[in-house]
Amino acid sequence: MSRRAWGGGVAALLLCIAFAQFCVRIMPADAPSSPASPRSSQPPQLAESGGLVVPVEGVSPFALMDTFTQARAGGARPHDAIDIMAARGRRVVAAANGRIEKLFWSEEGGRTVYQRSPDGRRIYYYAHLDGYAPGLREGQGLRRGQTIGTVGSTGNADDAAPHLHFAIHEMRPGEAWYGGTPINPYPLLHRQ
Repeated sequence: MSRRAWGGGVAALLLCIAFAQFCVRIMPADAPSSPASPRSSQPPQLAESGGLVVPVEGVSPFALMDTFTQARAGGARPHDAIDIMAARGRRVVAAANGRIEKLFWSEEGGRTVYQRSPDGRRIYYYAHLDGYAPGLREGQGLRRGQTIGTVGSTGNADDAAPHLHFAIHEMRPGEAWYGGTPINPYPLLHRQ
């Protein structure tokens, strides 16, 4: 076997491993047939610390990456959120109990949901959604794990990389839904 053929074989093997790591999900035979289905019986993944549900169905806390401090817009601004990569159409669920403060479309975030915690001290922000759950409306109460939409790439997200942009903001009393101070969701979702 020539050195060139051997190198091509190694490259193909590495591509297969990368594909399996990031794109293939091995499911047990008794698992729901469509993880992206809004009717799926698969329970949300509950993080041990923080009491929050990972807001994308079927994503383990161990699969999360901390992208909070990564630069965006060519280094002009910090990310102040984490991106949860998932297949387009996968269910997005409420990370905590609360109430929908605002359903909003923006150039950067696309289709978004702003959810305020029951005590008013946090806003949970879900962006790049492909769609909202049927009947979702402002003022609606949410339970942790309740479907609010589906993963997508609306706004400035790359069509080839659907994901949920998830942020948490600490709020002062009376502060508007678009305000607050960003806090890193990763330690609240990731099991230590």
